[in-house]
Amino acid sequence: MSLGNALRNVYRPSLYENTPVLDFLLPSFAQFQPQRRYVSIITSSEPSKSESSPEVLKAESSAKRRKPLSEEQKRFLDSALRVDQAGELAATLIYTAQTPPITRSYPHLRPLMHHMYSQEAGHFSTFNQLLAKHRVRPTAMYPIWTAAASLLGWGTGLMGREAAMACTEAVETEIGGHYNGQVRVLLTWLKDMEERGEEVGEELRELVITLKRIRDEELEHLDEAVGEGAKEAKPYEFLNRVIRSGCKGAIWISERV
Repeated sequence: MSLGNALRNVYRPSLYENTPVLDFLLPSFAQFQPQRRYVSIITSSEPSKSESSPEVLKAESSAKRRKPLSEEQKRFLDSALRVDQAGELAATLIYTAQTPPITRSYPHLRPLMHHMYSQEAGHFSTFNQLLAKHRVRPTAMYPIWTAAASLLGWGTGLMGREAAMACTEAVETEIGGHYNGQVRVLLTWLKDMEERGEEVGEELRELVITLKRIRDEELEHLDEAVGEGAKEAKPYEFLNRVIRSGCKGAIWISERV
């Protein structure tokens, strides 16, 4: 069983059909306000404007209460969305830099490169929207990660098919595990809320579904890279260690900066 199959959940989501058009130099969150505001994830439900008949009062008393998230939970979501958006930016830039040399030397890989880029671009668009919706500040390391991802993609692309696929394998191994960790935390929140009799906002449930879908698509990339000769790269062990260490460091920094 492949590493991707071992990590992914039982359901497999559908794939993107179209490549979104993105502006990497001026992302949609460039004009965010610094104020943080979570919508139904962290705010209490609005009081009912219905007439206070006995039936309404009885229904309200039996309804589940919705409790705002704690400050620690808000910080976790801020950090998670910031890291996820930065990671998907890096992925799109890696594939953008890799694609010309790889498809020139290996034309049969053009559909695969387009497929993986399209999904990463869709992920990036999703997290751009989430950052804008919840007014989460993007990482201050944005320019550094942009340059580093472009250089990594360009370098491994010039090294050839095996090195490019080894890069994908290393990145997706770390990213898949990272998304798994986020999903586990959010599922723990959902379970605790339900056990306390609290209402779980639909927005939080949708976030879990979104993270699972994106995680599974990232792990598909891992399997595809291994199938295209990632482990044949020379020097494989060196590339794998360096790239995975770089990903871990970038995640740690982006969570905090």
